[in-house]
Amino acid sequence: MKRWYRRARRTTTVVNATTSIPPVTSDLAKQQMAAEVEARAAHLIDVSHQIHEVPELCFEEYTAHDLLCTVLEGEGLEVERSAFDLDTAFIARAGRAGPHVAVICEYDALPEIGHACGHNVIASAGLGAGLAAAALAEELGGRISIIGTPAEEGGGGKCYLLDRGAFDGIRAAMMVHPANHELMRMNTIAVEQLEVAYTGKPAHASASPHRGRNALDGAVLGYMNVAALRQHIRPDERIHGIFTRAGDKPNIVPHDAAAEWYVRSPRLDGLAELRERVVACLEAGAAAAGVDIECRRQAPIYANLIDNQVLLDFYIRNAAETGRVIHEPESAAAVVGSTDMGNVSHVVPSIHPMIKIAPEHVPIHTPEFAHYAQSPEGDQAVLDGAKMMAMTVADLWLNPDALDRAFDELALSRQ
Repeated sequence: MKRWYRRARRTTTVVNATTSIPPVTSDLAKQQMAAEVEARAAHLIDVSHQIHEVPELCFEEYTAHDLLCTVLEGEGLEVERSAFDLDTAFIARAGRAGPHVAVICEYDALPEIGHACGHNVIASAGLGAGLAAAALAEELGGRISIIGTPAEEGGGGKCYLLDRGAFDGIRAAMMVHPANHELMRMNTIAVEQLEVAYTGKPAHASASPHRGRNALDGAVLGYMNVAALRQHIRPDERIHGIFTRAGDKPNIVPHDAAAEWYVRSPRLDGLAELRERVVACLEAGAAAAGVDIECRRQAPIYANLIDNQVLLDFYIRNAAETGRVIHEPESAAAVVGSTDMGNVSHVVPSIHPMIKIAPEHVPIHTPEFAHYAQSPEGDQAVLDGAKMMAMTVADLWLNPDALDRAFDELALSRQ
């Protein structure tokens, strides 16, 4: 890939205790951060479009991984490709001392509907924020990590990275997520993904059906049981499933069937209880059909996300500098879902605000939303998101006591 970058003109002077040069102010630092993003605007948008045009599924994001790493290396950053034993993860670092902050890039897509969650915007905004921060890290006395996290759409890339030490020593983590509203947070709930396999006995469906045991019947009966269960769960809990295997031909009694289920609850303790009820429904269906069943976890459990208000306060003020007014989610505007960023937020003070790229009537995970992820609105969100995060990084570097308050808040939230 052709190397590109143009550094914004520097106006900050490194402060030395023996001089009378005044310290860098947050306002000046944030102006410089915004200028660094603006200097790369065309290239950041180009990266967003390239990722959008080649949608890649969980743990298969080789094109996006190589593109982002090449850009970071072109700026002179040291990049660890295929980091932490994940082929499509990466980490780039800058700065030698001071508060350590991370910006997150996501870049996986959805089956059939591509970047209908706008991860191309997430990746490019994270890239822009990270490059701006890296350009000023030495002058402002901070450290930055740009972390490429694969497989958010069900694979749990951040869970593996967290377990393998990618977030060790990091004092704050942030990302922005596209939506159809400007929101402080996504209403994130915990989720467990189940893969369910049924094993029966094949037979000729007309000549000798009595010799068979219908695995599909077990799956269907389990589905109906869960449908009845849905009437008696909390309003903020969710259960949804699909059949992924349902037999070969109508005249053969299906000897195997399979389904995938998502079980969601606001917190991990409620999730464990709801899972037991769902599994009981599925097992009852298998027992009624006389078939065997195996339920296994498909990916790491995603925790609910703990939004850190200390970090959010900085972000909201910086959003106003770009002309964006951030709102608390109301019922009609709230985006409810699950993310592996939740797991990070239980360990590191984190934020996951939503940035508007689409009209209010266009929700995420739709083909229409995928269109807006590569629209002028999506392009503007790349630049504004990068600026808002970069300015928030500057705030945290120049106000390290805020990070102490953020950790205090996190400790209280986990109680």
